[in-house]
Amino acid sequence: MKQVEMASPDKGLDGLKVNDVAPPPEPAAGEIMVNVKATSLNFHDYGVASGVMAPDAGRILMSDGAGVVSAVGEGVTEFAKGDHVVSLFFPDWQSGPPRLSDFSRTPGDGIDGYAREYVTLPASWFTKAPQGWSHAQSATITTAGLTAWRALVVESQLKAGDKVLLLGTGGVSIYALQIAKAMGAQVAITSSSDEKLEKAKQLGADFTVNYKSDENWGETVESWSDGGVDHVVEVGGPATLSHSITACRVGGNIVLIGVLTGMGGEVPTALLMKKQIKLTGIIVGSHQHQQEFVRALETMQFEPVIDKSFKLEELAEAFRYEESGQHFGKIVAQY
Repeated sequence: MKQVEMASPDKGLDGLKVNDVAPPPEPAAGEIMVNVKATSLNFHDYGVASGVMAPDAGRILMSDGAGVVSAVGEGVTEFAKGDHVVSLFFPDWQSGPPRLSDFSRTPGDGIDGYAREYVTLPASWFTKAPQGWSHAQSATITTAGLTAWRALVVESQLKAGDKVLLLGTGGVSIYALQIAKAMGAQVAITSSSDEKLEKAKQLGADFTVNYKSDENWGETVESWSDGGVDHVVEVGGPATLSHSITACRVGGNIVLIGVLTGMGGEVPTALLMKKQIKLTGIIVGSHQHQQEFVRALETMQFEPVIDKSFKLEELAEAFRYEESGQHFGKIVAQY
């Protein structure tokens, strides 16, 4: 079978290597074998593949994996041969409050991931995929989809009529746009591209703002929302957080899920306190969260936005496309 490894971490994307290796063993008790059919690219995966996150030499890439169960080990009752399944970002976090603060047990980072055609792993590392979804669509759930779901539904307790601010048009933000609109919320979204903002409008965005041409976009969103939005899904970090606080209403919620503009910076603590905003940092979600999300997706009338698809052996090219920032929504690789 084919798999993509980080053969030379010091070479970045040039260090990715496609190898032909023996397939994994038949599943033992409690395990399943999955024929992986697709993965999707995330900013975290890019950090590993580019060498920024200093992966171990030989690490098999990719946190997201969707495919078909090809064999079932003794004692496994939740899956059967032929079931369509999706991997977990934190396979050890089954339920309850967060207990993880690093990626040491995240596939594609601390442990081997899904850039391979077959895996044999514990059944608890997967959930079923939504009925009727393609493998490429399902592969977008593990990281981007579940992060958006947890930010809006689990942490912010989104309800119909709420106003939401989303930053940018990457995988998490577009997923959040679709979830929010499916649940009856009003959505404002930012981008530096008017073309991407037009695409966001076609997906239901109620208000758009180009943060390049409007340096006071936080105030602009606050004005649109008549005193501030209820919820912000904050993917930028230090360069955008002050604007997000300005855009948020008194007593609102900001869920920090990304560090696209850096790992640290100044926070306007006085304004945060004055507006009594709840600021929560999250990383993806648990097995239980993903099960709940999949059930919800089967009732929502939308499909994830996939910008472009590559082959497994074109993974380095796919990351370079992600690096360019041209994409709107998700980038996938299909096997």
